Amino acid sequence: MPSTAANTVVVLDFETTGLSPNMGDRAIEIGAVKLVDGEVVDTFQELMNPGFRVSSFIEGYTGITNNMLRTASGCEDVMSRFAVFIADFNLVAHNASFDKRFLDAELERLRADYSGQFTCSMLIARRLIQDSPTHKLGDLVRFKGIANDGVFHRALADAEMTARLWLLMLEELQQQGVTNPSFRLMQTISKTSKQALPSFLNKQRVTASI
Repeated sequence: MPSTAANTVVVLDFETTGLSPNMGDRAIEIGAVKLVDGEVVDTFQELMNPGFRVSSFIEGYTGITNNMLRTASGCEDVMSRFAVFIADFNLVAHNASFDKRFLDAELERLRADYSGQFTCSMLIARRLIQDSPTHKLGDLVRFKGIANDGVFHRALADAEMTARLWLLMLEELQQQGVTNPSFRLMQTISKTSKQALPSFLNKQRVTASI
C-alpha cells in the first residue's frame, strides 16, 4: 500500500522524443526523486535509447544528443529498473498528464504496472500560488526563489526542482493550519476551483483542530 502522506512520494520527470506516445514518441531520459517524510532518500536518472534518431529540435531543447543516446541502454532495460525504483509510491510530476502518458506507455511495453496514484504539481500550484505570473516550472522556481542550478529540460534537474516546489507547497499549507497534508488532499486541491479553495482549506483547518 502506498503511503497516504503527501511528503512520501516519488517525483518524476521524462524527456521524450515528442509529445505523444500514441504518435510513436518514446522516452529518452527519466529522472526521479524519492521523498520519505519530506527528505530525499534516493534519486534515479538514466538516458535511454529509443531505437531511432531524435530530431534536432529535441537535441537543442533538451541538450540530449543522438551521440549521447547511442550508447545508452534501451527503454525497456531502463524502465524495468525504474519500475522497481517507484515500487508502491504515489507519484508527482509537473504537468503530470504528460509524464503519466509516457510512464504508462513505456511500462505497458513491459507488461508492468504500478500501484501508486498520480497528482500534478502544476495544477496544485495554480490553486496555491495564484499570484505567480505563470505556472511553468521555471517561472514558479524563480517566483518562489527555489534553489536551482539553472539547468532546465533535463529530467533529474526538473524532478529535483519539482520536488522542492512540492515540499514548499506542503510547508505553506502547514503554515496556514492544514497539518500533515495527505496525498489525497493534494489530489483534491488539484481538482478544486480557485473560488471554492478558501472554503475547502478552511474546512481542513477546522477538522484538524478538532
